[in-house]
Amino acid sequence: MTRSKKRTPPVIDPYLPKNGNFGYRVSRYELDLEYKVSSNRLTGTAAITATTLASLRTFTLDLSHALSVSKVTVNGKRPESFRTSHDKLHVALASALPAGAALTVVVRYAGNPRPIRSLWGSVGFEELTNGALVAGQPNGAASWFPCDDHPSSKASYRIAIATDSPYYAIANGALTTRRTRASMTTWTYEQVEPTSTYLVTLQIGMYGTHRLAKSPVLMNAVLPDRLRHDFDHDFGRQPQMMKLFVKLFGPYPLANGYTVVVTDDDLEIPLEAQGISIFGANHCDGSRRSERLIAHELAHQWFGNSVTARRWRDIWLHEGFACYAEWLWSEESGGRSADEWARHYHHRLASSPQNLLLSDPGPKDMFDDRVYKRGAVALHALRLTIGDRNFFALLRAWTERHRHATAVTDDFTGLAAQYADASLRPLWRAWLYAEPLPDLPAAS
Repeated sequence: MTRSKKRTPPVIDPYLPKNGNFGYRVSRYELDLEYKVSSNRLTGTAAITATTLASLRTFTLDLSHALSVSKVTVNGKRPESFRTSHDKLHVALASALPAGAALTVVVRYAGNPRPIRSLWGSVGFEELTNGALVAGQPNGAASWFPCDDHPSSKASYRIAIATDSPYYAIANGALTTRRTRASMTTWTYEQVEPTSTYLVTLQIGMYGTHRLAKSPVLMNAVLPDRLRHDFDHDFGRQPQMMKLFVKLFGPYPLANGYTVVVTDDDLEIPLEAQGISIFGANHCDGSRRSERLIAHELAHQWFGNSVTARRWRDIWLHEGFACYAEWLWSEESGGRSADEWARHYHHRLASSPQNLLLSDPGPKDMFDDRVYKRGAVALHALRLTIGDRNFFALLRAWTERHRHATAVTDDFTGLAAQYADASLRPLWRAWLYAEPLPDLPAAS
């Protein structure tokens, strides 16, 4: 008698094998939330609009086990059953929906949200000393709402968040209404551009607002009043950054402008979200030491947020490009040139372990600094190979062609071929698909 082999469930992305869900494609999330800061209590209703991709009798959504589900409806009806286990909401229908059918799922849930433990530390919903923040990358969205939590799944959002009136609440998109009743204020935001779940955020704190002047794109700041003076110095050159990046990368990709949040707490690293960057109080100390990080997070609005890697193995398309933007800003603002930075980090990379494949670093190393720096140096090697005119034309074409969409490394290398006089295969083979560090071309 032969024993049948246990089937391994299929995965969408081996870097995050438990994330993402099969059988449907989400087009919109509508979140109605209430958050009590003092007790860290979140209650919510999520209405999810999707389309089935195949005949569907059962499906799942990503949702942290810290949140309890009290009710589910599918297309206005109660499903045959639902249950939560292993950070998934499992739903079974009484009868199958055909492929191409409309799917509207409404989930009521509540709990004390907390970060999700991951290979890269704790990510997602996090309490602050007096408020809360969401740091979603790469798999933290499920810590505060049910979703299809993978970057390849982009959707529009309406987020209504009710919280105690002294607090300022910010989410992605345009603030459409702000309504106060009794001791609670409800803030409603509309994010129309397709957005990956990890780029959706919620920030709550004792904040004031400030608009930056003389910027080609609307720029706002949300921060504690005590940090305003240092902010004006540390973040004061953002309008010039925006002007440079629009020139080099193409139009700013979001209609509602750009917002920087500075929390009252220190943060280890800044965080990117769609249309928003989040910094800690330690990045706003009057020294301007964090300016490269300010440039890095702004560049993510083009590289990572608008043009998003379809799979996490291609994260160099986010981090290598944002790191290179730091060097471009350095050159523009009177610091080291991009060529000097590239050669500086090439020297450092040469003394680092030569065991990282840029095109597939593996989940353990996908946030390794070598991905950032080698990705940026690879872009500089490309720039030296095809020349400035073609290089920046390529970047603008890249952000235009894949605007609010997802892409993979082959998409970029294929597009780059159109801007080169000779084959770029040897360059890509050396920089992306081999571990040893290649030499940099001579400076032009």
